[in-house]
Amino acid sequence: MGKLVDFVTNLHKSTPRNYIDRMKDEKAKCMSIAKKYDFDYWDGNRRFGYGGYKYIKGRWKPIAEKLINFYNLDNSSSILDIGCGKAFLLYELKLILPEIKIVGTEISIYAIENAKEEIKKNLILHPAEKKYQFKDKEFDLAISLNCFHNLKFFDLECALKEMERISKNKYLLVESYRSDVELFNLECWALTCQSFYSPDEWIYIFEKNNFNGDYEFIYFE
Repeated sequence: MGKLVDFVTNLHKSTPRNYIDRMKDEKAKCMSIAKKYDFDYWDGNRRFGYGGYKYIKGRWKPIAEKLINFYNLDNSSSILDIGCGKAFLLYELKLILPEIKIVGTEISIYAIENAKEEIKKNLILHPAEKKYQFKDKEFDLAISLNCFHNLKFFDLECALKEMERISKNKYLLVESYRSDVELFNLECWALTCQSFYSPDEWIYIFEKNNFNGDYEFIYFE
């Protein structure tokens, strides 16, 4: 079993959220639109998702630096980002380590088409729960941020096993809750989440599927 780490929590906490307003705003309709992972989810109105997911210079740099330092990455390393979105984190890693091998997988055609031009060739349209063509332990590090909680349980198990298979080191970030208040807030806010689990439940799922990666939970306080 891997370690509980803290790479993204501060960035997550920097965004203000009004949970009740989202729940009251035709949330079921907004969920259906969000799950298409098209323009509305990434760059449309905030009620459907990010409300404009743009590259902000330096925003992902501290997280990239933490990954590099924690996993001892260098220009000879290889990294896979599962559910990479517009791949801003991969782009930031590439700025720091220009020769590092990067690959991103994503289910959103829109996200890939709107990634930074410099790394589009490194992005692949592929669902997280499907088997990859990559060899066993092909990557030095596989990461996934805010993707796996969007999978149903049976798909989640497949995704964990594949992530474990194809990389030497793993880092996984998922949404979770520690109290009824945080569960309520998560249920109000989440548009695409399919797996609502407490930290203990997540760890149980990791162990059940022999997932040995490091992990981080973000909470909606």
